[in-house]
Amino acid sequence: MTTWRTFGRRSSPVDPKHIAKLAVGPKHYPDDRFSDGEAVLSEIIVGDAFGADRIDYLLRDSHHAGVAYGRFDHQRLIDTLRILPRGDYGSREPALGIEEGGVHSAEALLLARYFMYTQVYFHPVRRAYDLHLKEFLQAWLPAGRFPTDLSQHLETTDNEVTSGLLEAARGSQSTGHESARRIAARQHFKVAYERNPNDLNLHPDPRKALYEATLEHFGSTRVRRDAYTEKGRALDFPVLLRDRGIAPSLRVSEALNRIPVVAVDYILVAPEIHEEVMEWIKGNREMTLRQAPREED
Repeated sequence: MTTWRTFGRRSSPVDPKHIAKLAVGPKHYPDDRFSDGEAVLSEIIVGDAFGADRIDYLLRDSHHAGVAYGRFDHQRLIDTLRILPRGDYGSREPALGIEEGGVHSAEALLLARYFMYTQVYFHPVRRAYDLHLKEFLQAWLPAGRFPTDLSQHLETTDNEVTSGLLEAARGSQSTGHESARRIAARQHFKVAYERNPNDLNLHPDPRKALYEATLEHFGSTRVRRDAYTEKGRALDFPVLLRDRGIAPSLRVSEALNRIPVVAVDYILVAPEIHEEVMEWIKGNREMTLRQAPREED
């Protein structure tokens, strides 16, 4: 059996299978058995609650984006992390948990993630550029996707994509020109409508109804919808109480139970028609929602 000690020996190179297991964790690698040590180590690296990857990207991205949303007391969090039995989860299998004194830091971590997603990662301008890049790659890449052959895949670096994008932006007849031009010239699609809870009084799915009406009126080449709703799943982990008992975090913290899911829904339109679409939606919104078909109809 390959152990961690043998990883440094030339006769026993690192097994890619071990790296893959730790990189994705048991949830995404169900076809292989994880030892207790592998499962905990994977949680430390990529775990949903306290993975080093999550802690790093929030702090790093908030720093480089110049915002405070992703900051939290990571030193306190790390100091109070413990390997604990799952206890009330019906298993004695070890899991990454936290001392009760670190619960507020854990709450701050998960709130920081929510704020970074809603204010930075899902900012409509960033999402618009994602949309343009995706559409460019679908047009520019052979068969509309990156090659799965390893050597070919590794040859397609950021340099090749950037070079191809610039070439396409300069040539009006080039494949993917329209999307490339919008990226290079910063003429990205803009928000004409986003989630408005008041519209639920008029239609059970107002965003879809308005999108379809806008699409019909202004055409598919200049209108896009960007919708995402996080799968509702509160993170639960063991907490070491001050009396040395262990309890699930969702019983210890009301805040963890109340962190909202990330949900965005934008109607994005070409900048040259942005004002026109805004005025059209403003004047036709109520009538459109009242007259739009409902699923139960």
